[in-house]
Parts: sequence; structure tokens; C-alpha cells
Amino acid sequence: MDYCGAGVAVKFDDNLKNQIRQATDIVDLISEYMSLNRKGKEWVGVCPFHQDHRPSMYVSPAKQIFKCFACGAAGDSFKFVQMRENISFPEAVERLAGRVGIELEQYSRSEPSSGESAGIDGKGLAKVNQWTLNLWKQNFSDEQKGQSARNYLAERQISAESIDQWGLGFAVDRWDDVVNAAKTTGLGERWLLAGGLAVARDNGGLYDKFRNRLMFPITDVTGRIIGFGGRTLGDDPAKYMNSPATVLFDKSNSLYGLNKARHEMSSSSMAIVVEGYTDVIMCHQFGITNVVATLGTSLTSGHVRILRRFAKRIVIVFDSDVAGMAAANRALDVCLAEGVDISLAFVGEGKDPCDFLLSSGKDAFDRVVAEATDVMEFKWNRLVDSLDENSTIADKRGAVEEYLRSVATSMQGAGAANLVDDGLRLSRLAEILSMDKDEVNKQIKRYMRRPGSGNSGYSVANSKVVSLDLGSGYLSEAQREILEALFAEPALFEKVHGVIRPQDFSVEVLREVAEALFAALAEDEKSEIGDVLVRIESVEGGQTAILLAQRGEKKGNCEQMLQGALKAFDRHRYERKITEVKAALKDDETESLRRLTESLRVSKIGIPK
Repeated sequence: MDYCGAGVAVKFDDNLKNQIRQATDIVDLISEYMSLNRKGKEWVGVCPFHQDHRPSMYVSPAKQIFKCFACGAAGDSFKFVQMRENISFPEAVERLAGRVGIELEQYSRSEPSSGESAGIDGKGLAKVNQWTLNLWKQNFSDEQKGQSARNYLAERQISAESIDQWGLGFAVDRWDDVVNAAKTTGLGERWLLAGGLAVARDNGGLYDKFRNRLMFPITDVTGRIIGFGGRTLGDDPAKYMNSPATVLFDKSNSLYGLNKARHEMSSSSMAIVVEGYTDVIMCHQFGITNVVATLGTSLTSGHVRILRRFAKRIVIVFDSDVAGMAAANRALDVCLAEGVDISLAFVGEGKDPCDFLLSSGKDAFDRVVAEATDVMEFKWNRLVDSLDENSTIADKRGAVEEYLRSVATSMQGAGAANLVDDGLRLSRLAEILSMDKDEVNKQIKRYMRRPGSGNSGYSVANSKVVSLDLGSGYLSEAQREILEALFAEPALFEKVHGVIRPQDFSVEVLREVAEALFAALAEDEKSEIGDVLVRIESVEGGQTAILLAQRGEKKGNCEQMLQGALKAFDRHRYERKITEVKAALKDDETESLRRLTESLRVSKIGIPK
């Protein structure tokens, strides 16, 4: 895969990355940033990625990985440098290569673009992104090609001024629109691949990544186009799709609308965070210009650190449905750990901010923001609601522990000792728990000493690392279990190879791990975690790989777990096929399909249950 050096394209293949990894001792590397002490076969130290009050980070020289058992930060040498220096994966490769004396110039080569000699660096890739956006804007303006996109924006009441201001475009419903246009300009294929604008075919050639989508350019704080978001205008189940990680784009450290919102955020000292592209555009259209959005991911510590540069206070405005409440709760945990002033607001009537503004107006939205709930008040209300709804002792204890962890996190993030001294709140909590107030205080301090206590293992709170979202439902669970089984028993790969492909994984971060793990096992069935991590670019992916590997070691019965997961995949494929067939049938043919399906089950032909 090609990355950028200083003005030249550098090919960092797996052999080179492994060479750098093997030349780097992770204990020596981390010791340059923090103090480590030997503990048995491992080394331990105070984690630099959260406010650690005891040595929580363990470094394994045997596996060449690190893991914080409090905040969940994990990875190899590349990931540590990425997180500690806040740099991209290619930059981390270059940094470590220079540290161990490996010259990268021998791997460099240049690629012409539109007749001009230029390497695939960030500056050049931004130009490619601009060229692509110009093509999509032409499509949007075309009387026939852009009709569906214009109709959609008209329905959402996005004005012509906003369309122009935000540079919206349209990727037509073709597999080769961008690819063919690039050929006519002499733009090399490597540019399209490096920018995530095209995907390589198995049998050679490329095809467009974005098809039949309204395109939103994503910029950095300077206005440079770093990536794209696309909203489907067809029946694609992936409603929104972002650019993959590139040398310019990392969704965990990017916010939509930041370049247009930063001045108002600075002058008002407040940042408003919403969920969608159109939410941001409509807010700005109504004159509320301190609004940004996350890019289809939960609010991360990276987002919070960016916002903290411009604003002292963050107000999160999410939908008031169950999913919105859950997303808000996860976001609050990240903000608490970062010690920022955070409040939460919900637009009512089952609307998103865009529709709410259109139906209720700017004054009503301003009131929603002005009446935003303080983070700890929201957490308290969530606790009270949970205690009212849950009847079992275990459920109540879980709700209380979640609240206590939030209080402890807030104290650690902001030093808000007054929360513990809040006599009224402590008294109410002590009464609910039938505990002495001093004992409640003691429990809070216990969570402060152990920031990760009670963590389920599939989310990371209290830390300056990305929050993991590994999906929900039986299919996501099956994807996790396949990876857990293969990490624990690599020989099981023969039962998966050719049956399940990485692209079958619907959860993005799991797909990234699957691609790395499958590639490593296909090359050598004795591959270890380090061989997989070196193929993973994102911090989130490395964190997930180590988490799944550890869970696989603990579970055991991996072959049985794998068989169950594969059956779950079969069930999903069957259900999807039936849905597709039903959609194609006439009403009078549906009953025939039901009778045929039942007869197949009776005859015991392999239909998954």
C-alpha cells in the first residue's frame, strides 16, 4: 500500500513494516516517554492516555504489545507512537523507521498527476479530492444526472446558498464514473486508491467507491478537503458512507463543519455537536454557526480535544430516541474523562435537529440549547429511571455502579471534588442504597482508584483513546466470535477460509481486523498478534484486535464457538435471501414461497433456523 513521505510516494509493504517492528523493542520505545518497572515477565507503568493514579499499563516484550487495563489503550509500537504523538499511521512508520535507522528513500517512487510530476503526499491528495469534488458538483448541476440529488435537498429544504456554501455534489449510479474521468486526465490509479475514492477489483482494475450518493466534502480546520461523506439516494442498506482512513482523513479526529464553525465557537466559547451532515447545514442556514457533527461515529477523545481548542463548553444535541440517548451517554463518558464542561440537549417530537428547525424555528432550537441538562444531572436522572424500571437487585446494582463510575470519572477529569461533597445528592443516593453516606463516598473513591472497574470489555471509558463500538445483535456477536476463535486457535482458519471473507463483516472495525488477521493467517497459520497488528492502521483497529485476542484466550471451546458463529452467518444469509425473493414476488406468489420453505424444513434440507 502506498503512503506519503516528504513529497514522495513511499511504499510501506508488510515486509518493511515487519522489519521496522522487529527492529523496535517496545519496552525501550515506551521507556523514552514514561517510566517502566519490571513485574515478572512484563513491565508496568502509569498510563499516559488517562489520568492514571496507579501503574495500569502493562508492556509485554514477548508479544511486543502494550495494554492498559484501566482505560483500554492497547496496540503495538506503531499504535503507541500514533496515540502519544497524535500522528497518522504512515507518520508513525516513518518515525520508527528513522529511530531504528531504516532508510525509506529506497522504497520511494514518484507518480505523475495530470501531467505534472508529484508524489502522493497530503498536499497532492487534497488536490485529488478537490478534482473529484469538482466532478461530483458537475454531476449535481447536470439537468438529468443530478435530478435525484436536487430533489432530495429540496425535500430537506436545503437552500441553494447552502448547497453552494457547503460544496455538495453527486456521485452518479455508475461503477466507473470517477475511474474513467481520472483516465482522461492522466490521473494515476494509485491516487484514487490512496484517497479511498476507488476500490481495486480482484481481477484487476478499479471501481468507484461512492455510487448514487449525495456527496458532502469533509474539510480540516483550514478548509482543505480531507475526505467525503456520502448519503445514499437508493436502497443501499449503508445509508451513510465515509471515506476510509487515508493520510489525510481519520474520522476519530475529524469534525464536519469545523472550518466554518470555529470562529463562532471561539467568540461564544460554546460548541454545539449534532449527529448528521444536514443537521449542521440547517443550523448554519438558520444562523447558528457554532455547530459541528461527528462523522458516523461516537464522540471520541480526539473530537473533544479539538473542540476544547475553540470552546470552553460543549452542548451535545442528539435525537431523543433510544439510540440517541445511548449515544449521548457514551459521549458524556468521554467528555467527563477529558474534564470539559458538557451539557446535553434533546430535540423532541421524534425529529432530528434539521427537521426541528424547519418545524419549530431558530428560537425554539436556541431554547433547547439554553435548557441543556448538566452532565451529572443527566446521569442522575438516568440512574433514577433505571432504578424505577429495573426490578432485580443485579440490574439496580449495575445502574448504581454506572453512576458511581461517572462521578469518579468526572472527579478525575476535572478535579470536581464538590461532587463528592454534594450532601443532598449523596444523601439521596445513600438512602436508595440503604448505605451510610460515608460508605457511598468510599465507593466513589474506589472507582477513582480503579477507573476501569466493571468495564464490560467492549467499550472504553475514562481514557484518551477511541471508544470502541463493535456492533450489536447476533450477527455482530458472530463476527466477534469468529475473530476471537481464530486469534486463540489459528489452525481453525481452514474452517473459515473460503467460507467467510473479510468483506462479509458488517462492523467496520471488525472488518479491518478481519482483513489483517485473514491475510496474516493465509500467509502463515502460526501468525501471532504482532503479525496482525502491523497490518492494521487505525488505533481503534489495534485496540480491538488485542481485546478480541484476549477474550479468545479466556473463553476456550473455540471450535464450538466458531461453529456457532458460522451458523449465525448462514442464518443471516438465508434471511437476507428470503427478503430479496419476497421483494421480487407478487402477493399471490408469497404463499407459495411459504409452503415451499416449510416443505424444505420438513424434508430436513439444510435451511438454518
